[in-house]
Amino acid sequence: MLFKVEMTVRIPHDMPAEVAADIKAREKAYAQTLQAQGKWRHLWRVAGSYANVSIFDVADNGELQALISNLPLFPYMDISVVPLCRHPSSIHEDDR
Repeated sequence: MLFKVEMTVRIPHDMPAEVAADIKAREKAYAQTLQAQGKWRHLWRVAGSYANVSIFDVADNGELQALISNLPLFPYMDISVVPLCRHPSSIHEDDR
């Protein structure tokens, strides 16, 4: 199943810089692992904000919940999820 996931990060201003840097490094490593596995299919930065729009390709809602709740930045995110399905007018057969 494909899902559009919008994530806005809100790191507390009083978080120590070294703590934030560690969380961000773990987040990057986890996100890149999920991308290499094909589960995090697309990742785009939203210009001008600490946010992204992503496309996940997972088995079901439960798998998506498990993946995003394991993001190191998850406690500091506002997240919106929209399930997607193939549009009948699309000229692409592989939904990429």
